[in-house]
Amino acid sequence: MAVRKVTVAAVQLVSRAALAPNIDAVRRIVGEAAASGASVVVLPEYWGVLGHHETDKVALREAPTPTPTTASAPMQHCMRDLAASHGIYLIGGTIPLECPSDATKVLNTTLVYGPTGDVLGRYDKVHLFGFTPGNGETSFDEGRTIVAGDPAQVPVVDLPCGRVGISVCYDLRFPEFYRAMGRVSLAVVPAAFTHVTGQAHWEILLRARAVENQCYVLAAAQGGTHENGRRTWGQSMLIDPWGSVVAQLAEGEGFVLGEIDLDVLDATRAKLPALDHRRLF
Repeated sequence: MAVRKVTVAAVQLVSRAALAPNIDAVRRIVGEAAASGASVVVLPEYWGVLGHHETDKVALREAPTPTPTTASAPMQHCMRDLAASHGIYLIGGTIPLECPSDATKVLNTTLVYGPTGDVLGRYDKVHLFGFTPGNGETSFDEGRTIVAGDPAQVPVVDLPCGRVGISVCYDLRFPEFYRAMGRVSLAVVPAAFTHVTGQAHWEILLRARAVENQCYVLAAAQGGTHENGRRTWGQSMLIDPWGSVVAQLAEGEGFVLGEIDLDVLDATRAKLPALDHRRLF
């Protein structure tokens, strides 16, 4: 049975071009969030590295393993250790995992850890970001180094606050992806939105996903100017099922903290039963 009120946190980073300082930052901030009462913590996309070259993440790719070591799988080891040592549920943003079909690319993967350190769920990012801003600005094409995950995945895990849908960054632009999750109490969005697209669309899209699915949305973002010169938008936030922003952090390292209240969720769905009124065409 789901717990009616659960404290959650979204970690915001300005990830560096090397793994070690990012692991240090994650350990520190997750510890602070757990000490503040969070029992579910979400990391941002690419938390382990935002390198100078797209291939930097390929060089750091790990093989998935339930028993990671610091030598063979430092990112998985870090997440597993944090979940177990703090007794929390950790939704691990994304890390680069080996791709069986292409050794030159990676899967951009979210792993979910329980308080015992066990892996409870996995999602390989399905929608790969592509953006050509023009005016000589940097373009993006994740397909150059990432293989898209299987669209048949069901990115949902059962946590104390109920069913939780997992999405990553660019997935946010595809509302049908969230509909396919079914009725969830919470949707999480680890992300590394560019400053340009974030400024224009980030909050609008997050609030829309909360309103149309009548669920909480917890977004953990990269937020600031990185060593590689890239600027990410930030604004990690928790949004309630009515679309109201509960908590947010503009830029810089830190975390946002808030509560998933299933009484609020149930009341929202009862007074406006849009999910029951939905018709398929």
